[in-house]
Amino acid sequence: MPQIPEKIHELTVGQLSARSGAAVSALHFYESKGLITSRRTPGNQRRYHRDTLRRVAFVRAAQRVGIPLATIGEALSALPEQRTPTREDWARLSEAWRFELDERISQLGRLRDHLTDCIGCGCLSLETCVLSNPDDVLGERQSGSRLMVEPGSGARGRTREPERREPAGDCC
Repeated sequence: MPQIPEKIHELTVGQLSARSGAAVSALHFYESKGLITSRRTPGNQRRYHRDTLRRVAFVRAAQRVGIPLATIGEALSALPEQRTPTREDWARLSEAWRFELDERISQLGRLRDHLTDCIGCGCLSLETCVLSNPDDVLGERQSGSRLMVEPGSGARGRTREPERREPAGDCC
């Protein structure tokens, strides 16, 4: 890993990429999403403050545990004056994200447990399959699309239930 001398306070995108392990395209993407910032030189080249290394590490660590970029962006924007996250910030935010992660782990466990059932059945029924149609409450009453927007009623228009259809066959 290339070392950056202490006296250098700004990094090129290539230096930031080499030090952080993030691809240049990922850094550009992070910047487009407001997760990191740069200034432009008179030659229109990006220059990143040295603290951006910690922000990129923060973003990548959060992504590795499954936190969506939008959530990461909200957390970073809540920091005073867009400062670089500290160890205390990470501890506070990761505690807040713990519930969401526990929920995902639980959901993945349920999916794993039902995966063998689906493979054993072989149907992947859109009507009853817990993998392709989880927690389908309306599916207990009828198959097919549940709620349809009535023509001419707009995106927030009234909904109606479609006519009752008989299931194609019973499976699962």
